[in-house]
Amino acid sequence: MPDALTKKGDRVDDSAKADHSAGLEQALLQASALIDSTVLLHRQRLVLPTPVARTGGVPIGDALESLIGRARHTVCVALTETGEFADAVLRSLAGIPERAAIRVLCTAESTDSALSRLVDSRLEARVSESALRETLVVDGVAALVRGAEGVGGQAAIVNDAAAVRALELLFAGAWSRGRKLTDHLQLSPRLRTELARNILERLRAGDTDETAARELKVSLRTYRRYVAEIMRELEASSRFQAGVRAVEFGLLSE
Repeated sequence: MPDALTKKGDRVDDSAKADHSAGLEQALLQASALIDSTVLLHRQRLVLPTPVARTGGVPIGDALESLIGRARHTVCVALTETGEFADAVLRSLAGIPERAAIRVLCTAESTDSALSRLVDSRLEARVSESALRETLVVDGVAALVRGAEGVGGQAAIVNDAAAVRALELLFAGAWSRGRKLTDHLQLSPRLRTELARNILERLRAGDTDETAARELKVSLRTYRRYVAEIMRELEASSRFQAGVRAVEFGLLSE
């Protein structure tokens, strides 16, 4: 009888040891999997780009070429003036893969013959009257925003998806309101002056000649001469038609 009890006790001990060993092995496997997962996550974080990074000492041209070289679908650029940034952008456009479509949005001050020569089947340019920040957006996944410190200022490389999407939407809104560069270049310089725009605004508002001349601080005769010149430039037969064409050409917002 004692021998039977001893054997039974040994079987219980062996079973308990086996259960303990299996539990320990399972715990070690779970710990190993947790360590592997943590290491993998850490490595992924190391290779992920920083959401926003300053270019620092990197020349603006090099930063542009680095971003543009990654383009696959679209490249959207906003230019506000001629100078270092615009020159670097125009040089970099030549390196954009043929499969990518290019959109260049510029202010009236930043239009020049170099930009007009680049307009082709895959590059479209428009002129905007909106306030712009010099920006480059590539494929909707990365962007470069030039700082406000002047020509020598830094730029920010943006990789955060939400921030890039916001920049892309701002660009799209300004783009939809812009006018084609070819149309802009065909306009007489006299139609692009602030005075011409003010006169067109008065015509659209329906102000009388006397009221408009007084607000613009010119004589009634001078005001009427300006109106006649603007209508002639726009090839408009009436003041109403002049207002319609001014909107079509982007001289006035809708």
